[in-house]
Amino acid sequence: MTGVLKTPLTELVGIEHPIVQTGMGWVSGPRLTAATCNAGGLGILASATMTYEELEVAVKKTKQLTTKPFGVNMRADASDAGQRCDLLIREGVKVASFALAPKKDLIAKLKDNGVIVVPSIGAAKHAVKVASWGADAVVVQGGEGGGHTGGVATTLLLPSVLDAVDIPVIAGGGFFDGRGLAAALSYGAAGIAMGTRFLLTSDSAVPDSVKQEYLKRDLQGTTVSVKVDGMPHRVLNTDLVNSLEKSSYVRGLVAAAKNAPKVRKMTGNSWPTLLKEGLAMRKTTDKTWLQIVMNANTPMLLKAGLVEGDTAAGVLASGQVVGMIDDLPSCQELIDRIVTDAVARIDAIGALRV
Repeated sequence: MTGVLKTPLTELVGIEHPIVQTGMGWVSGPRLTAATCNAGGLGILASATMTYEELEVAVKKTKQLTTKPFGVNMRADASDAGQRCDLLIREGVKVASFALAPKKDLIAKLKDNGVIVVPSIGAAKHAVKVASWGADAVVVQGGEGGGHTGGVATTLLLPSVLDAVDIPVIAGGGFFDGRGLAAALSYGAAGIAMGTRFLLTSDSAVPDSVKQEYLKRDLQGTTVSVKVDGMPHRVLNTDLVNSLEKSSYVRGLVAAAKNAPKVRKMTGNSWPTLLKEGLAMRKTTDKTWLQIVMNANTPMLLKAGLVEGDTAAGVLASGQVVGMIDDLPSCQELIDRIVTDAVARIDAIGALRV
């Protein structure tokens, strides 16, 4: 029988287990999100790769599949971020998560309407800032994590953030089993966040052929590349990625020029709106214009790999943890065994005390 671990995260959100399925673009749809929630964790829909209308449908579909709390991950710099927040409030979504820190007034609006705000951060100073603005908790991802990531390992980044803030901290980057959950809790984290581990479940809609590509990898099976979209991005080693690593930025810019119209169609935004977003990103972040232009590559290259199953034309975001995974359990099976193992390990540690 699965044990119970009561933490500030489970208390804050009203979930059974301190495990979060991250909002992975093209991966975290209603099926995976609901399966995670029904297994006692917190599932998060990824909305950055959805139009507003698609998000509206996805939220309603998720509510049909689960009655438990779930979240939606959003881009704080999106031109319709306010409208999307209104949707979350209207539909009673429990958690709003953000890859970039939302503005103070947006946090206040969500909190005033009962939505829990959980930004993802990559440094202690960013955690301090969002905590001062009213964020309820933060996810901190170490360099082992997949997708856009930093260079500091979870074992150093996590304690630095825990020392800096007094809100619940959720640890991400390198987690996949009960050992990791027990370790994160011993550091003082309120739970763990996992992406790659949930991508590699039977509930994930990623094509089976692509899942098998992941399962083939060892601990050296990923690369942190800046040639995908100009930002450090941890992905599986593939022929395409190896080719990009050897190429100049010109190739990336050409790809971005081709992908920009697709991104415009995907988001439903006009060209002036996309330009406005780019100007805002340049003003509020440390991204260069090269990185902003190349940003159009990310959603389309990920879609080619994770949705269309074309590993020759797409990229596959992945954490280093892929080298430790060798099966495709259901979310229920995964969460049950993680929590059972974590409880056993915590009890074993307690037995060491004399």
